[in-house]
Amino acid sequence: MKNFDLKLIEDSVRNILIALGEDPDRDGLVETPKRVAKMYDEVFEGMKYSNDEIAEMFSKCFVEDYDGMIIEKDIPTFSYCEHHMALMYNMNVSLAYIPKGKVIGLSKIVRIVDMVSKRLQLQERLTKDIGDIIMKSCSTDSVAVIVSGEHSCVTTRGIKKNGEKTVTTYFTGDFKNNNELRKEFLNSIGK
Repeated sequence: MKNFDLKLIEDSVRNILIALGEDPDRDGLVETPKRVAKMYDEVFEGMKYSNDEIAEMFSKCFVEDYDGMIIEKDIPTFSYCEHHMALMYNMNVSLAYIPKGKVIGLSKIVRIVDMVSKRLQLQERLTKDIGDIIMKSCSTDSVAVIVSGEHSCVTTRGIKKNGEKTVTTYFTGDFKNNNELRKEFLNSIGK
């Protein structure tokens, strides 16, 4: 685990305010650098950990002789685009895995999604990272992940197109090689 240099973040935010022509010592802004540093410590928490560390944190599984598909769908999340540090929002993650003798607690799946989302990300990488961590945590090779979301770098700047969704997928093992299983997953989540 690595820690952030919160003082450097505070100083940097103060300099940004000055560069924007603001007075960082005025009443409404005097605490802003500290607030932003505290917010970054929270919303970028996942950057403190590698995928392996996250998998280890959430690897408590239960021995279970179940070989059907386990689906967790419509997990809401948000992240930040690494290109503009802009919000990726209205994000929705659905995933499935085929257990190999053990199952992971359902809340652990949601926690993995949450932790991976708390990084400067590309949606494509976020999708793959979630799948890879689920594979490591559950010791399985068959995972399906679909992420859809809106990007404020598209909706509020540049092209300014609201309502557009980006969808990314990641399939491994049986989900990649078995069209019927993949269709069953997609039908189960309404895609």
